[in-house]
Amino acid sequence: MISFIFNAIKIIFLLGFLVFIHEGGHFIVAKLCKVKVNEFAIGFGKTIWQKQIKETKYALRIIPLGGFVSMEGETEASEEKGSFTKASIPKRIAIVAAGALVNIIFGILIYFILMTTVGIQFADPAKDTILNRIYYGAQGTGQFIAELGNSIKAIFTQGISINEMTGPVGISEIVIQTTNFTNYIYIMSVISISLGITNLLPIPALDGGKILFLIIEAIRRKPLKVETEATIQMIGFSLLIALSIYVTYKDVIRIL
Repeated sequence: MISFIFNAIKIIFLLGFLVFIHEGGHFIVAKLCKVKVNEFAIGFGKTIWQKQIKETKYALRIIPLGGFVSMEGETEASEEKGSFTKASIPKRIAIVAAGALVNIIFGILIYFILMTTVGIQFADPAKDTILNRIYYGAQGTGQFIAELGNSIKAIFTQGISINEMTGPVGISEIVIQTTNFTNYIYIMSVISISLGITNLLPIPALDGGKILFLIIEAIRRKPLKVETEATIQMIGFSLLIALSIYVTYKDVIRIL
């Protein structure tokens, strides 16, 4: 029972924290771009605490997994000052991309810290200096980024089988198998980067899909019809849900 609770905490904290910093990225850049944020919530479901500070309601919700940012004019046209739809296209792209970029930067930073602290072993104690650790840590992180780039390139040039994908169940199993803090943080960095890259894919219902719509708007010099965009988003969302269900099923079968 204790093991089950401990594993549940590991999973909830990792996934919840990564989604939280993702939403935090959207929130901070929206504020910097003077876009009105109506609510910034941690968690989902029933609100257990809330406080209004100026224009934004800050809330804690009962399900501790991630959070969300609700911006004025994000889902429907609004003429109010600070509306998302009234912001320039570069600002809107920055807001939408911020969440994924925070995940990627966080993952790379954590990997760098691991490399400089525990990932390097010097045969000669005299060489074990802060500057050497930073140098080799940066070098190792650079190689990690290069390998990551090659993996992304392979997805587009060689494709990826659905059977090779891992969903929430598979990710949870990987997190459960971590045996120490270092391994846990390493897995967190990899999942954070993966989450960021996935969200930037130009697929409707993901941040990358929203960025694609904004690029189309910039080229056409006018947005798509609300009905058209909503239909495309719904189709994309439905396909993602179907894919998630299938991948989760495959994860369960693989584990069993």
